[in-house]
Amino acid sequence: LNSIIREHPIDVALIGIGENGHLAFNDPPADFETVAPYIVINSLDEDCRKPQLNEGWFSSLDEVPGKAISMSVQQIMKSKHIICSVPDLRKAVAVRNCLEEPVTNIYPASILQLHLACDLYLDTFSASLLSIDAEYLKKQVEIN
Repeated sequence: LNSIIREHPIDVALIGIGENGHLAFNDPPADFETVAPYIVINSLDEDCRKPQLNEGWFSSLDEVPGKAISMSVQQIMKSKHIICSVPDLRKAVAVRNCLEEPVTNIYPASILQLHLACDLYLDTFSASLLSIDAEYLKKQVEIN
């Protein structure tokens, strides 16, 4: 499957940032080097799984899958356009780290700083810890 996907560029990637700063389930410390388009994450840690429970998708932590299939970070970054939606106060720290910290695999979503066509959609709550000027921010990202 990966060999077929390599032959076809991704026009738009629809992704999210997790509470722990993961980028499409690429948990910290994320592998920024893997070139496989899609990867299997065999062991999602509790920090990654708990938000799925807290959002009401599952009735117990035991029901939350421990594995995921995701685009690798390299594949996400090859996308022509990235649309990233990050709502909720629970993600405010991750948003701040993504936008205000240097690019590092400890804050996987920080790599989005390097993409030339990434639209980041935040709500007032997820943007609440940003230190940059609100007027500047409104010009850079869509805030509801």
